[in-house]
Amino acid sequence: MPIHPLPQFEEDLKLADQEREDREAYEKLNAPSTIVVRFGYLRMVGEFPYTGDAKPGCGSKLVVRTHRGTELCEMLTSTCRNAGCAKSVTRKEMLDYIENSGGKQYPFYDQGRVLRIATGDDLNEMTRLEQKKNEYKLIAKQMIEQASLSMKIIEAEPMLGGDRVVFYFSAEDRIDFRDLVRDLQSAIGTKAELRQIGARDEARITADYERCGQYCCCKSFLKVLKPVSMKSAKIQKATLDPLKISGRCGRLMCCLRYEDETYDELRKNLPHRKSRVGTPDGDGMVVSTQILTQLALVRLDSGIEIAVPIENLTEPGLEKAPDPRDVRTNRTPRAPESRDEPRTKKPRSRGPQGSAGDEQAGKQGSNKTASGAETTEPGAQPKKKRRKRKPRSRSSEQAAGQGTTGSETAERSQESSAEGSSAPKKKRRRRKRNRGPRSDGGNETTGGQDTNGGDPGPDSPTQG
Repeated sequence: MPIHPLPQFEEDLKLADQEREDREAYEKLNAPSTIVVRFGYLRMVGEFPYTGDAKPGCGSKLVVRTHRGTELCEMLTSTCRNAGCAKSVTRKEMLDYIENSGGKQYPFYDQGRVLRIATGDDLNEMTRLEQKKNEYKLIAKQMIEQASLSMKIIEAEPMLGGDRVVFYFSAEDRIDFRDLVRDLQSAIGTKAELRQIGARDEARITADYERCGQYCCCKSFLKVLKPVSMKSAKIQKATLDPLKISGRCGRLMCCLRYEDETYDELRKNLPHRKSRVGTPDGDGMVVSTQILTQLALVRLDSGIEIAVPIENLTEPGLEKAPDPRDVRTNRTPRAPESRDEPRTKKPRSRGPQGSAGDEQAGKQGSNKTASGAETTEPGAQPKKKRRKRKPRSRSSEQAAGQGTTGSETAERSQESSAEGSSAPKKKRRRRKRNRGPRSDGGNETTGGQDTNGGDPGPDSPTQG
């Protein structure tokens, strides 16, 4: 019966072979000459030379001499060729990482050296010093209350050599703590150092996990804590609830800066709100947009709201298909006139009769009497009527027709001007009185006088 190896056995065999190859390659390598380490409660980074024969790996505990004193640190990687760690990086790669992570603000130090790989005694001594830091904090708080200083002790960090204790505190303003330092040094029996930090550095020391389930970014890898603007929160978050956009430090979450540049690039493609755009279903107005999905909510002119991808938006004002319900679009086109037929100019409509009355008036024309009026041909447009002149006064007509003398005309004009101020009834009576009866022979009498200048009187017979 043939024996078939299980897939799990094959994978375990490949893993064992790979470990053996790595061990053989590691034995052939030399010890690193420079090591990158992380030290302190603020997790500072330094690159220090190493002259030992042992070949430490990533994560090893080392005893280093820094600008603060002798302390315990953790190895990150090595920056030399043919190093003992398989995950070593070049010095250029490390400098590029520092430049991209904050440049001059990055907490990087190169003044120091690696003494040795930490032993069991070093680890036990560090544990003993860690247990005494609570006692140091209580002594510092009591002295702060006695001095009535507005400051809060956050943490106390003892060094491995026991030659220094660093106290971290927070305060709103600058504080003169020179007297407090002298009192602390005499109380704890070693050198004391006070350092003021902000809310983000306080979270870096005391916080552990965030709501995402991971270690706080400031405690794991984030070294430069730049301020976060409210603009980033408004763009990336649908809500501005302080409890949802704030971290353990009470400030805006640092992770809002990670995708800020990406959101700015995507937002440039979106149209502005309340702007008119064209869609496959017609023109409309942009109501809202979504940055990550690249969608725009458009309210069409018909009142319907639809979600349209950004690539389907066009310029507004495109021609639409004719609506069959629109009466204006259902008009029949006018037949084109032939060039051979003469064009007749229709008369304008001058009254409420409309075009029918104008056509009838154009056909009949205007035929005037034989008393000197002009006649127009049928179908021609009638001429405008002339405005009538005002008639001359009655006194001037009588003076011109009857041939009265200048004295009589002057007397009558004086009488008419004198009677002009009276009521109009008297004028009418005066005019009626001046009009005489007309004789059978056609001679008129004016004011009881004959046309020949005589005065026959009321009983005199008319001339035959």
